[in-house]
Amino acid sequence: MAEVTTRTSADANNGPKSFLDLGSFVGDLNVEDETASDDISLEGLEEELQECKTDDVVANILSKGTTLREYTKGVENNLRQVELDSIQDYIKESDNLVSLHDQIRDCDMILSQMETLLSGFQDEIGSISSDIKILQEKSMDMGLRLKNRKVAESKLAKFVEDIIVPPRMIDIIVDGEVNEEYMRTLEILSKKLKFADADPMVKTSKALKDVQPELEKLRQKAVSKVFDFMVQKLYALRKPKTNIQILQQSILLKYKYILSFLKEHGKEVYLEVRAAYIDTMNKVLSAQFRAYIQALEKLQLDIATSNDLIGVETRSTGLFSRGREPLKNRSAVFALGERINILKEIDEPPLIPHIAEASSKKYPYEFLFRSLHKLLMDTASSEYLFCDDFFGEEAMFYDIFAGPFSVIDEHFGTILPNSFDAIGLLLMIRIIHQHQLVMSRRRIPCLDSYLDKVNIALWPRFKMVFDLHLNSLRNANIRTLWEDDVHPHYVIRRYAEFTASLIHLNVEYGDGQLELNLERLRMAVDDLLVKLAQMFAKQKLQTVFLINNYDMTISVLKEAGPDGGKIQQHFEELLKNNTAIFVEELLLEHFSDLIKFVKTRGSEDSSTSTERPITIAEVELIVKDFASRWKAAIELMHNDVITSFSNFLCGMDILRAALTQLLLYYTRLSDCIKRVNGGSTLNKDLVSISSIMYEIRKYSRTF
Repeated sequence: MAEVTTRTSADANNGPKSFLDLGSFVGDLNVEDETASDDISLEGLEEELQECKTDDVVANILSKGTTLREYTKGVENNLRQVELDSIQDYIKESDNLVSLHDQIRDCDMILSQMETLLSGFQDEIGSISSDIKILQEKSMDMGLRLKNRKVAESKLAKFVEDIIVPPRMIDIIVDGEVNEEYMRTLEILSKKLKFADADPMVKTSKALKDVQPELEKLRQKAVSKVFDFMVQKLYALRKPKTNIQILQQSILLKYKYILSFLKEHGKEVYLEVRAAYIDTMNKVLSAQFRAYIQALEKLQLDIATSNDLIGVETRSTGLFSRGREPLKNRSAVFALGERINILKEIDEPPLIPHIAEASSKKYPYEFLFRSLHKLLMDTASSEYLFCDDFFGEEAMFYDIFAGPFSVIDEHFGTILPNSFDAIGLLLMIRIIHQHQLVMSRRRIPCLDSYLDKVNIALWPRFKMVFDLHLNSLRNANIRTLWEDDVHPHYVIRRYAEFTASLIHLNVEYGDGQLELNLERLRMAVDDLLVKLAQMFAKQKLQTVFLINNYDMTISVLKEAGPDGGKIQQHFEELLKNNTAIFVEELLLEHFSDLIKFVKTRGSEDSSTSTERPITIAEVELIVKDFASRWKAAIELMHNDVITSFSNFLCGMDILRAALTQLLLYYTRLSDCIKRVNGGSTLNKDLVSISSIMYEIRKYSRTF
């Protein structure tokens, strides 16, 4: 193609334009003989022809029956013609191709120049990149230097700020009043003092050597000034009628930082302030508690003395002893009564002595005891929290309250040995327990050891007084105590009220030792009661006396609450047994023949008995005697029960039991008569069971 192009260009330049001789080119083209050689295998031709049936060209050839050679020659001729046409088209476009060639050469030259230019740019960019890298390194170095200088500047500024002593601070420390601004200045001074001692490098600086003397002078001045201020405030606590809690909360706590400053920069002075506060509060609180105790002592109501015991005879008075109120009328000695209300008022405010004294009212000691310890708890809680908040020391509370504890112990030491009120002592034990719970709920442990000590002191005293009551029963003089009266004895009533009181106070505590002591007391009463009963000449009176006392004891125990327990069950069993005895005695008194017969002969079968058979004559007298006077006898029994038993309900139960037992005896007699030969002759004299039942119901309704 290049050769043709060149030749065409030459002809165009040198002479007239001529057409290219196509024959010279076409004549050289030879078609390869398509004849199949002998080596060609026709195997599979049929299958290929079948596959090519779908081809349009092949199908056309096969349909026209044209031979392959003829078709091939036609194709070659077509190809040659197409080639000649394409060459002719190429020759026609030769000018355009020459122009295109020139343009491509020009572009190549331009691109070569651009390559040279870009290579120069690349070299320059490499140089610029190197410069930028150098600048970047310089920038990073300068940034690091700037950062270091800023850090150094900030540290230096902080150093200057921490070490410099402004004139304003000096003026406030030296001449200012102790107020909130003064305390803020103290905080600044404290930071400067700490800064001067914290870093070894700071200690070696020349600036510190110039400032440190001034800081020390300011420290000494501040310590001296706040010491005088705190001592003045502490003296205010000693003024009479000062409300200490209000002064602590509203004034002293505002200056709490002063104590922190003294702890850090004036330890010796802090210890002086601390000691001054302890001494002041110790004396003030001791004086307040002493005055309060003296006022309470005027309100005390004496309940019991050493002679006010269960087994002591009320009428015995010595020759020189002055008469006093009979013990059996002083129910508060043994009965709990309204004294139990003190446990419900455990959180009530303390008594105000002058108000109570103005009303001329007296109180059992447990009321004063609760009031005193309520005041102690409130004061101790307030002081404990204040010491922790103001001084940051809980332990100093015990130094402060050493005086008040001593005052209370002294008072308690005079009261306890002279206390013979067992109920009051047990109430105080329960009060202490309640107070321990209160302090536990407050989560303030400052009174734990003190309350434990009081509790430990109360129990032995209670046990001693309890043993006095127990021994008074064991050693009681039966002859002086005995009264010719079957009604409940006053000693037994004392015992019942005393036991009911202690049981009631032990309900929520379940103290096993107290239950054991009550069992010992119960055994002593059982023994005393039997001895008193034996002083009656008649067995029936003895039984009536025991029943009345047992019934009264049970009633008192039930009134105190449904928690009588084993003691109540014991007396109920004794009452049941003695009731059965009295019923038999009462029936024997009026129907002795009937009862003896029923017990001895009533269960015998006359047809099988080997002994003497029961005869009509043997039972006739009994039947007629019963029929003639059974109503009158029941009336007498009714009157006897009414006069013998002080408790109508108890008497009703006993009479009902007696009449029921009588009905049982008479029923057995009737059954026995039916088994006797000829017993039917006595039917006219027998009282009907329905008649006896009617009478029993009639007397039951009278109660």
